Amino acid sequence: MATAGRAVLVSGAIIVLSLASLLIFPQIFLRSMGLGGSAAVLGAALGALTVLPALLAILGPRINALRIPLPRTHATAPGQGWARLAHAVMRRPVRTLIPVVALLAVLTLPFAHVRFGGADERVLPEGTPARTVAEHVHADFPHDIPTSPIRVLLDGGGADQADRLAERIRALPSVTAVQVTAVHEGRAALITVGYTGEATGDGAYEAVRGLRALPTPPGTTTLVGGAPAVDLDLVHDLGARLPWLTLAMLGVTTVLLAVAFGSVVLPVKAVLMNLVSIGASFGAVVWVFQDGHLSGVLGFTPTGYLEPNLPVLIFAVLFGLATDYEVFLLSRVREAWDHTGDNRTAVAAGLQHTGRIITAAALLLVLVVAGFTTGQVVFAKLIGVGMITAVVIDATLVRTLLVPATMRLLGRWNWWAPPPLARLHRRTGPDTTTTAPATAAAPLITEAAR
Repeated sequence: MATAGRAVLVSGAIIVLSLASLLIFPQIFLRSMGLGGSAAVLGAALGALTVLPALLAILGPRINALRIPLPRTHATAPGQGWARLAHAVMRRPVRTLIPVVALLAVLTLPFAHVRFGGADERVLPEGTPARTVAEHVHADFPHDIPTSPIRVLLDGGGADQADRLAERIRALPSVTAVQVTAVHEGRAALITVGYTGEATGDGAYEAVRGLRALPTPPGTTTLVGGAPAVDLDLVHDLGARLPWLTLAMLGVTTVLLAVAFGSVVLPVKAVLMNLVSIGASFGAVVWVFQDGHLSGVLGFTPTGYLEPNLPVLIFAVLFGLATDYEVFLLSRVREAWDHTGDNRTAVAAGLQHTGRIITAAALLLVLVVAGFTTGQVVFAKLIGVGMITAVVIDATLVRTLLVPATMRLLGRWNWWAPPPLARLHRRTGPDTTTTAPATAAAPLITEAAR
């Protein structure tokens, strides 16, 4: 509890606050995910800090009853392979860092041409009744006005003004048809507008932008709605609030990690590592679901767009999960550093003692999330692929290669902190004098280095 329990507390707080940052958005979907996710993680963290120690105290030595007989390879301490890997990376940090960063940059590259848009019946699998009906309507009942038209409300105008506005609308590019649908007592008029292509296509969005750029008739107000307009408004609203979400998560993570590890450099490095793995995940999502690669394998129809709510949700979840792995690894590294004062020994000890635990946690998460990829709706598949990609990258390339390489290059700068932060860490940090000294692992680590 003095060491791992503290890591659970810090990790749980970061994930809860990361998910709670979704409350910045007014969209009910994101707010409900933020509340539900925060409540689940908070409950799990509290259980790990209260119920689990109580159960361990009650069970005592009986916790090892009914052990599974696993084959033993050789009588060496666990984690020796992880220590060897850490030392191999730290012997050639630059040679390790450059190709790994290049690979992650290539994986992130598709995100540069991401396109956000709404969803239609194509998010459902082929043969679904709702999708079949929509396809038959498009194919067998051609008409100028689509089933999801753009609606223009002329508030304060009558039929004459609506007719004049309709004439100007017909001259816009991507507009295929215009019809004054209704006039309400000469004080308001509704105009229905058709467009080229799908409701989630460039033609529809270009028509919405053109309509909103038209001058408003004197004494009237023009409002543009409909499914294409809703898509554009959603993207605009999410984009306006996304910097605040990012700032909140980065700020919370940096402050909590700085207090937990007594360092200014480690939190900044942890945040950058998180962004690297998330960027590679987003690149994979764009390459698969927007560009349509592997659509046959995963069984979906690409639309050329990503639904904008999903990347925001994935970003918040993955940022917390990536920090989770980082906290457990760096907590053990910090303990070893406090005992040895040797940066290379501390990094190797941290990787040695957390390698099996983090790998098992990553495998469990991948197995659980893999169920999303078998879902029928594209949204579930997208979440599954995005999360699996990030977890695999974070638990392999980032943890085993990037973290040891960067910490070797930074050396003692990893642990630099201004005096006030150092004093705060000493007051709030664990009493490592009561724990098993990390120097007990020094012979193993030295042997692994050789």
